[in-house]
Amino acid sequence: MTETLMTLCFFLFVMGTTGAILLLFRWRAAARLQQGDVDFAAGKAKGAWAGLLQSMFVIGELSPGTREKVDPLRGRLSSAGYRSPAAPTVLYGIKVATGVVLALVLGWIGLLDQESPAMAIVLAACGGGFGFLLPDRFLDAKVSQRAYLLERALPNALDLLVLSVEAGQSLDSALAETSRELRNVYPELSSEFGQVQTELRAGRSRSEVLFSLGQRTGSTELKKFATVLIDSDRFGSSLGPALRTHARYLRTRRRHEAQEAARKLSVKLIFPVFFLIMPSVFVITLGPAVLTFYEGMAPALAR
Repeated sequence: MTETLMTLCFFLFVMGTTGAILLLFRWRAAARLQQGDVDFAAGKAKGAWAGLLQSMFVIGELSPGTREKVDPLRGRLSSAGYRSPAAPTVLYGIKVATGVVLALVLGWIGLLDQESPAMAIVLAACGGGFGFLLPDRFLDAKVSQRAYLLERALPNALDLLVLSVEAGQSLDSALAETSRELRNVYPELSSEFGQVQTELRAGRSRSEVLFSLGQRTGSTELKKFATVLIDSDRFGSSLGPALRTHARYLRTRRRHEAQEAARKLSVKLIFPVFFLIMPSVFVITLGPAVLTFYEGMAPALAR
């Protein structure tokens, strides 16, 4: 009991010292907040959510080695749709906070259930590592979900682009018109086309902007779409037939994927049917017969 109490006191001392250091250096992050460098969720975060994001930014800003560790996160965050300059720091703060919270919870459980503090240390280390890596898994899921939404919206967007281009509009105005039309139906693709317009107005070349479109989204189909536009712009070929052919290819590919998934369904149902459904059917159909047989044979077996 004495060892447990000493371990708990040492743990509280370390946490108190860490909290004091964070409060002491809080001015560093507060200065950046006041300068307007932090734009949480494009200014849409309000109330408690904005306060939570600011807290995560402070934690990420004061964590050691933040500058070196947040730079690799920018590409993944951009693919997930988070373009704020503060997004990598906020994510790193979430990783640190999640790791600390899980380490505290599991360490406390270990202190309650075990007399030796060794189990508490092991649980705290495992919880800290798992909590630090958990936000990365959520980010990967967000990237995959957004790529799926972009690819699902692309064939319809190509149809609108074909109509606009064949009506006499330039590619830039066609992209702007498509972005406005898709704003309520496919907001993810609309925002990407809007980003293209912003970069074009900033003076970047069209080929660079289109190449950046494919790279920042991480979607294979958008990379192919950007390649089609770049090649048409480079060689001066007609854009309408190229877009119509690409839209037909995307729909054919989606239909083949649906047919493939339908053919795989029968194989995937084998294990649930045999190990979950069939035992229940056997219990319902054969259960009364087994009970009746047992009741009939019970007197003979008792002799």
